[in-house]
Amino acid sequence: MRQRRGGTALAAVVLMLLAGCTSPAGTDGDLTDDWRPISAVEQFSPKVGDCHLIGDPTSYLSSYQPVDCDRPHLAETFHVGRFGDALAARPTPPKVGSAVLRPAYAECDTRARAFLGGDWHGARLVVQVAPPSPNGWAGGSRWFRCDLFEVSAVEIGGDNDSDWPTQHAGTLRDALRDPASPLAYRCVEQVVGGLLQVPCAGEHRIEYAGTWTAPEVPFTALAADEDRIHAACRTVIAGYAKLPVDRLLPYRTSSLYGLPSAAAWARGDRQVRCFVWSYDLLRRSVKGAGPSALPVH
Repeated sequence: MRQRRGGTALAAVVLMLLAGCTSPAGTDGDLTDDWRPISAVEQFSPKVGDCHLIGDPTSYLSSYQPVDCDRPHLAETFHVGRFGDALAARPTPPKVGSAVLRPAYAECDTRARAFLGGDWHGARLVVQVAPPSPNGWAGGSRWFRCDLFEVSAVEIGGDNDSDWPTQHAGTLRDALRDPASPLAYRCVEQVVGGLLQVPCAGEHRIEYAGTWTAPEVPFTALAADEDRIHAACRTVIAGYAKLPVDRLLPYRTSSLYGLPSAAAWARGDRQVRCFVWSYDLLRRSVKGAGPSALPVH
């Protein structure tokens, strides 16, 4: 009898354990199928339309502190692109100013013209490219940031240090759609310390005519070849003012030019800014004015 009672007790315990393993009413017994899936980790990416108090082409997350574009700032992000497969496979991000960033710079250049409504080379503006930080690159970021910033001066010559941003308030979107934009070069006059933008109806001798695309030569070699630059700029001036390109052209107008800064040259900017320098005082724009506006001297 004792053996029988022990067997009965054991059977009761087993039944209790089995009952504890059954699913409660209204459940399917799967503890995981109703859990919300864990979201994928999102990579940091800059945003188009963000403005920045730091003008350097840096993309460290710790320094990314965008501000409202209506308040004074130094740079504005107008486009975010992605590196192609070849660059994306690199173990480290491209260095600022390196030749491998040129395709990204070309994309930024094209996008800037559409964003502004005109060629930024004809204004006190600079385009730059900012790749991700090394840590961001290691984490999978493969974007590049296109920034615009304003500079304070109209720069000429071969020692152009125009890559220093100055404060600007408001977005630069469509800033060059109006030819009378205060950022556009147009007519200028020499003053102590540089060039000053002036109304074309006022007295002046200098007027922005356009750009010449320099060849792929070392920056120092181009800067040393002033005769070549002046000859190229006179051709640009002739097209701007509708002048004949002949042996008399140098007697109609002289020229001034502004090279890209060494930093801009390194990132791919090959546009040399060309300016009319009139032998006579001007009181109007010479754009399309023909030979009578710039007579032979």
